[in-house]
Amino acid sequence: MLTGSCLCRAVRYQIDGAVAGASHCHCGQCRKAHGAAFATYGHVRYAEFRILAGADAIARYQASPQATRTFCRHCGSNLQWCPTANAEHFALALGTLDDDPGVRPDRHIFVGSKAPWYAIEDRLAQFAEYPDADQA
Repeated sequence: MLTGSCLCRAVRYQIDGAVAGASHCHCGQCRKAHGAAFATYGHVRYAEFRILAGADAIARYQASPQATRTFCRHCGSNLQWCPTANAEHFALALGTLDDDPGVRPDRHIFVGSKAPWYAIEDRLAQFAEYPDADQA
């Protein structure tokens, strides 16, 4: 079991399963939403995710035809990237976890649109876009 929350702790959640497929996303939307060079996400199954508190504090933003982003309406913490085409899992902003998910990012995605001022200096795989479009 893993727990997590937004910055103000109005939204608290629990995961009763594993986090998988962690990656650093450099797309323009993630950079803008997180105010950082990239956002780190991991896949979580909806069936294993439970809101413990603050469901009414979760706001939704239809970021594109492919996805909705969720965030806390009080503190602005980014929580999820929910693909419209996949009903099994979503991408969780790993910075909101209270616990170690046990998974480590294994790639950088959307490096074709990364911040020009940021140099990727690790040895993780890099992809210009999303390499597993069927899993988005």
